[in-house]
Amino acid sequence: MEIALGCQAVGVRTYGQYCPIARASELLAERWSFIILRNIVLIGCRTFNEIADGAPGLSRGLLSKRLRDLERAGVIEIRPKPDGPGSTYEPTQAGRELSEVMLALQRWGSQWAELTPEHAHPGVVLWGWVSCHLDRGRLPRRRVLVRFDYPTLSGPGSRGWLLIERGDAEICEKHPGGDEDLVVVVSDPVAFARWDLGELEWGDAVRGGAIEVRGSRALARALPTWKRAVLSPVTNPSPPDRQLDNAAERGSPS
Repeated sequence: MEIALGCQAVGVRTYGQYCPIARASELLAERWSFIILRNIVLIGCRTFNEIADGAPGLSRGLLSKRLRDLERAGVIEIRPKPDGPGSTYEPTQAGRELSEVMLALQRWGSQWAELTPEHAHPGVVLWGWVSCHLDRGRLPRRRVLVRFDYPTLSGPGSRGWLLIERGDAEICEKHPGGDEDLVVVVSDPVAFARWDLGELEWGDAVRGGAIEVRGSRALARALPTWKRAVLSPVTNPSPPDRQLDNAAERGSPS
């Protein structure tokens, strides 16, 4: 059955109810849809790879399908890249207005949804920090390479690198070359996630053994200062337009 949403037709099963919650759920309640929209609307991801980086576990095929579904529903617009192959993904007015919905979910989740180890993949936490909370104005001017080790994981995803060059930063899945200036061992991914959320001080995580830092003492002291202050989404949420402005100021993650 096809249902009409705005000017677009989306081929999905319908609840058969006129309630706006039911109608919106038909569009948005598919698995991964809100994660994709979070990456596009709140974080500012604009390319396929940027969106995929923030959705580990989502296959590229399903991501392509969800993006097409969201385009047909009128909440994102897919445009050809002006300077090469591929596409960019921009929120429409309907998509931008979903920021208020997602921030309400953020506040509710912070207060009522338990944070467990299965939620706290340390590689995703690193991506979230660099994409959302990295204070680029505090980064070293020289090239710095920081390795992150995740002993709770095994295989290729058990480590990653943060490369800082020319006042910007990117996450590398493979060693990008050059000497490692710092090694961060994340033994407790939940504590790492709580630090990124602003719920735990870096010093407390280090003293408690959740995180260990090896290498330059000066860089070890500086590293936690590279994170922007995070306001509690329960008591003092950022307005949606400010979050979008911050995403634009940061630029898209590499």
